[in-house]
Amino acid sequence: MKFAICNEIFRDWPADRIFSYAKSAGYDAVEIAPFTIARNVNDISAVERGAIRDLAHKAGIEISGLHWVLAQTEGMHLTHPDATVRAATSRYFADLVDCCADLGGSRIIVGSPKQRNVMAGVSHEQAWAWATGVFRESVKRAEDCGVVICLEPLASNETNFVNTAGEGRRFAAQFNSPAMSIILDVKAMSSESKPIPEIIRESAGQFAYFHANDTNLKGPGFGDVDFLPIAAALREAGYDGFVSVEVFVFDEGPEIIATRSRECLRAAFGA
Repeated sequence: MKFAICNEIFRDWPADRIFSYAKSAGYDAVEIAPFTIARNVNDISAVERGAIRDLAHKAGIEISGLHWVLAQTEGMHLTHPDATVRAATSRYFADLVDCCADLGGSRIIVGSPKQRNVMAGVSHEQAWAWATGVFRESVKRAEDCGVVICLEPLASNETNFVNTAGEGRRFAAQFNSPAMSIILDVKAMSSESKPIPEIIRESAGQFAYFHANDTNLKGPGFGDVDFLPIAAALREAGYDGFVSVEVFVFDEGPEIIATRSRECLRAAFGA
């Protein structure tokens, strides 16, 4: 397994400083939220993408991919009744695939709870079909680019569309493509009735990314989640991808968040 950390944790740090610090703290990769660079991914020029990729390479660190991909965008929604909104969203996901590949990344994490909520008057079946249609173009593009789109199951207090790993697996499976999968997230799995290690084992071979965090919205080691059985379950599931630190509360500051989270993961994974 490789270990990554999300770049928004570092707030306004320049990219070269983020990459260098992440490397020194023991991470193998940085996961990028596009909104930290521009509100719309299409505003990140080819030159800037190349420069970011080169800075990561210089620091000896990978870019694992993109997340928070619809944050601060406008007019995007997976299950919107308006076909023009869904068409724009579909095109944007294809653009995200291109950006991810340009940066040297291989995973796109799709959380975006507000931009997938099923609206009043829309059936779950209809929303499911619309969301499926939104992803078709980008999945084909991802196949060509070596990128995997990972839908993130989220708790029902965040969204009313795809709330469990089982639902996520079923959604991804209909594409029958190595470019469409799911991500498992510790915070999100904590909302399910099953223990996290059980969810991981049930999802073996059907997830392509993993977020490490705690139910208190902080990093590994900052709360009560025990990562030893999680690490054991990931090994049992044969997972050898990225374990990426994603947090939502930055009280301790980036250096402490990064170092203490990595220490927790090192103790749990022995790596």
